[in-house]
Amino acid sequence: MENNSDPLNPKKRDLRQFFNKILTKIFKPLKDKLRRFFPAWPSFWQWSRALDVLSKKERMAFTVLAFLFFISSIYLTTTFYSNKTEVIPAFGGKYIEGIVGQPRFINPIYAANSDADRDLVELVFSGLMKYDSQGNVVLDLAKDLKINDDEKTYELYLKEDIFWHDNQKLSADDIIFTVKTIQNADYRSPLRANWLGVEVEKIENQNGSGIRFKLKKPYAAFLERLTLKIIPEHIWQDVPPQNFPLSLYNLNPVGSGPYRFKNLKHEDSGFILSLDLISFPNYFNNNANLAQISFRFFEDEEKLIKAANEGDINGLSISLIENLELISKNKFKEYSLSWPRYFALFFNSKKSKFLGEEEIRQGLNYAINKEEIVENILKGKGNVVHSPILPDIFGFNPPSKTYAFDPEKAAALFSGLGFEKENEKLVKLEQVELFTFKSDLKVGSRGNEVKALQTCLARDPEVYPEGKITSYFGSQTKAAVILFQEKYAKDILEPWGFKEGTGLVSKTTRQKLNEICGKPPEPEFLSFSLITVKDPLMKKTANLIKNQWESLGIEIQIEAFPVATLEKDYIKSRNYEIFLFGEALGAIPDLFPFWHSSQKKDPGLNLTHYESEKADTLLEVARVSSDPQMRREKYEAFQDILIEAVPAVFLYTPNFVYLVSKEIKGIDAKLIVDPSKRFTEIDKWYIKTKRAWK
Repeated sequence: MENNSDPLNPKKRDLRQFFNKILTKIFKPLKDKLRRFFPAWPSFWQWSRALDVLSKKERMAFTVLAFLFFISSIYLTTTFYSNKTEVIPAFGGKYIEGIVGQPRFINPIYAANSDADRDLVELVFSGLMKYDSQGNVVLDLAKDLKINDDEKTYELYLKEDIFWHDNQKLSADDIIFTVKTIQNADYRSPLRANWLGVEVEKIENQNGSGIRFKLKKPYAAFLERLTLKIIPEHIWQDVPPQNFPLSLYNLNPVGSGPYRFKNLKHEDSGFILSLDLISFPNYFNNNANLAQISFRFFEDEEKLIKAANEGDINGLSISLIENLELISKNKFKEYSLSWPRYFALFFNSKKSKFLGEEEIRQGLNYAINKEEIVENILKGKGNVVHSPILPDIFGFNPPSKTYAFDPEKAAALFSGLGFEKENEKLVKLEQVELFTFKSDLKVGSRGNEVKALQTCLARDPEVYPEGKITSYFGSQTKAAVILFQEKYAKDILEPWGFKEGTGLVSKTTRQKLNEICGKPPEPEFLSFSLITVKDPLMKKTANLIKNQWESLGIEIQIEAFPVATLEKDYIKSRNYEIFLFGEALGAIPDLFPFWHSSQKKDPGLNLTHYESEKADTLLEVARVSSDPQMRREKYEAFQDILIEAVPAVFLYTPNFVYLVSKEIKGIDAKLIVDPSKRFTEIDKWYIKTKRAWK
C-alpha cells in the first residue's frame, strides 16, 4: 500500500535523497562538529520544508528580507570591486583617419613638405627627442642628455633594446647615418640647412652607447633639431642618392615608432586609397593601446567631409574653418589646439614708393580690424596677435605698443601726407611748379635749375631712389641722370651714338626732361599689390583685408600663387609690395631667421628688409642663450623695437582644429608645433577599457 504521508512525488523524493547523500558526504565533518552545539541539526529535507511552518505573512516577510539581503550582497560586492579597482585603457580597437592628399615619402629625409608624409612619419619613426602634449621637448630614443658648459656639445645616450620593425636592433650608427644623409647635398633633403656645420660622432662609456653633437656656436633651439626621426642604416645604406626618392621603402617604411606598416591599397590609376598601420609589439616605450591605425586619402575636402558624416572615418582636420558646420556634431569631439604660428602682412618698402613712409605703414595697421578677421574667417578658432614673439603662447609680456583698429587715426595719418578722399579713393594731388630746362647741367652746378632737376628725377623712385632735393649737382644726382638717360636711351643717347648715360644734362636730356616734367604730374592714388598663397583661408583673409582698406579709399590688387611659384618667383627675389604669409616658430622660439638683417636675402626669411643694429644684437643673444629668462628679456625688448618700426601688420594665430570620434579617449594635446604632432602621445589613445586592481 502506497504511503501518502510524504506529499512529494517519487521523482522529487528521489532527488531529495540524492542531495541528502551529497550534502552528508561533503559536510559530514562540519556537521559532526556542529552537532556538539546543535544536537538536533535539521536535515536537507527539513531545511527545504522550513517555509511550510511559517504563516503566509511570515513567508512574505522572509521573502522580502531574503531579496534585500541578495541585493545588498550584490551592492556591497560591486562597491568593493569598484573601490579596489580602476578603469584603465585596454589593448584593441581600430582608428581611421581621413586626409586630403597623398603620401609620397614616408621617410624623415623628405617628409617635411607634405602633411600626409609628416603624419605617417610621426607614427612610424622615432627620434632622440620628441614633444609631449604641452609642446615640451622630452627624451625619446635617448635615456639621458648632457649639454656641456660651452653649450656647443650635446651628448645623448640610447635606451637599451630598441628595435626596428624588422626586429633588427637600432644603434648609434643609425643616427649618424641619418644625419650624414641629410647633410649630403646629393640627397637633396629639405632639412639640410638645419644640420649644416653640425658634427656627429659615436661615444661609448659607462652610460652605454650614445651620440655626441658638436655645434660651431651655441644654439638654444638645437634641442628641437634632435626630434629628427631616425632611419635604419641597414635598409638604406646601399641605396644611391639618385635612387633614394624612388625606393619602395618610401611607401613601405621600416621605422622604430609605435606603429609599423601593414599594407597599402591603391586604384589602378595609382591613387592611394588607404594605408594601414598596426601596433608594434617590441616598441621601446609604452606599447600603444590602439591595435590599428588606418589612413584614408581623399582628393578634396568635400569628399573627406562626406566620409566623416557617413561614419567611414574616425578623425579629420579641415583647412576651412567654416566647413565645421557641415560635420555632424554628434559623432565627433572637437579639439582646438594651440600652435606657434602667426600670419602677417609683410611690407616691402624696396618695391613700393609709399611703404617707405612710416606714417603709411602705421595707417595701414590702424585700418585693419583684426577681431573681425578672427571672428569671420577663423570663426573664433584663433587669437589676434600684435607681436611675432606670440606672448600668449610662450608666456612673454605683451608689447608696450599696439595698433588697435582706429580708422579715424588711419585717415588722419594719410591726410597728413597729402592724401584726401575723392570718389571713394585716397588721392594725392601734388602741386608742382612747372619748370623749363634751358641750361647745361653737370657735377658742381648749383641753383634753382638743379633743384628743379632733382625734383623732376625724384618723381621716379627707380631713377632717383634717394630723392634728395639739395640744389647742388653731386654724385647722387649724376647717378640719377645716368639712369634717366639709359631709361630713355632711344630719345637721349641714340641720337649721339651713345650706349651708356653720361650724367651730363645737355640738349636731348633737357628735351626729355621738359617733356616729362614740363607737365603736371598724374594724381597719385594710394594703391598696393598684395600676394599670398593659393589657399582658401589665405584668399578669404586677403579679401576681407581688401574690403577693410578700400572702405578708407586704399586700392588693393590681390594675386594668389601656389607655394612653389611664390618661393621661386617672389620670395627669393623679394618681388612684392605686400605679402600675406604665415611664419611658424618652434617650441623654443628663434626669431633670428625672420628678422635679423643678415637674413634679408634668400635663403633668409626676413621678408620686409627690416634692419636694426640694436634688434640684431638682441636676436643674436637670445638665439645662443640657454637661459629662458635671458631669452625672454631679449625677445620682449626686441618686440618693442620692431613694432615701433612698423615693418608688418601682425594679424592672428589660428588654432589647429581636430575632430575625433567620441569613442576615442586619452587625447590630451594642448600645444603642438606642427599638425603631425597631434600624434606625439598616440600610445595613450584608446577605445577599449578594462578594470584593474589598484
